[in-house]
Amino acid sequence: MLPAPNAMTICFAHAAYRMQDRFAARNTGIRSIEVRDRAALEGAVGQADVVVISGLWKDDLIPLAPKLRFVQSISAGVDQYGKEAFAKAGIRLASAQGANARAVSEHAISLILALARLLPEARDNQAKRHWRGMIGDLTRREDELGGKTLLVVGLGRIGGRLAQLAKAFDMKVIGIRRDPAGGAGAADEVHGLAALKAQLPRADFVALTCPLTPETTGLINAEALALMRPDAYLVNVARGRVCVEADVVAALARGQIAGAALDCTEVEPLAADSPLWAMPNVLITPHTAGETRRYEDNVLDLLMENLGRLGRGETALKNQVV
Repeated sequence: MLPAPNAMTICFAHAAYRMQDRFAARNTGIRSIEVRDRAALEGAVGQADVVVISGLWKDDLIPLAPKLRFVQSISAGVDQYGKEAFAKAGIRLASAQGANARAVSEHAISLILALARLLPEARDNQAKRHWRGMIGDLTRREDELGGKTLLVVGLGRIGGRLAQLAKAFDMKVIGIRRDPAGGAGAADEVHGLAALKAQLPRADFVALTCPLTPETTGLINAEALALMRPDAYLVNVARGRVCVEADVVAALARGQIAGAALDCTEVEPLAADSPLWAMPNVLITPHTAGETRRYEDNVLDLLMENLGRLGRGETALKNQVV
């Protein structure tokens, strides 16, 4: 059980997000501390009943945190947390799943539009003060999304929202989800993960919005890329390790696919010597799909919901992991 709010301490741990500022605006009466790096976290975590964290977490913090009873992840992904270690220590864990569904889906459709409308090329031309003339070659012109087919791999909250946005552009949407019985939502059709290979040749755009699991790790490899059309694009707003990065680089270099928009990579930050940086058919955003001006408040809404449930003695958390 958590202590009463006036006896509780929350530790916010993130390198950049302004969690404590936004939390203070809520006037909860709960004491909070904020740290920005691992060293400060190690010194502060012993005071905490609740930790709100993402990338700074390592399970070796558990012995340093005897009071800790609840961790609210700032991220939707929870692969950095050891579920068995949490259960053994009696610490509850909830993810931030859904907090960035709108942001990530909007980012994904922005990347798709950028690829179709050749916006990276336009920005490059602007930097060079070059006014591109009209183009006779149809294959080199900007394109329209209407009538194109989008394959959404991971038809959950983010993928489902992306399907809605794509339908607004008159795209055909094919969804892939672990359990097709969960419904198609806005997608025109939905299939299980085993059907991915059969659906890849149908897609003009393949958007990855799935969680990183043993089943999705390395899902987009040389075999999968070979099934995509040479005029198709890959968009990854999931996790870098859903793709085999070396295979993606090779496919792009050979012109096996038309291009890629990547919000995440296998190792982050992306190494300065990665060939992806210099590829003209690649658009890179630095894992910012879910980062908006509203993100802190979206996470805090989840935190307050879960603190309320724990305070009432309820066993089920919102987005419960442990």
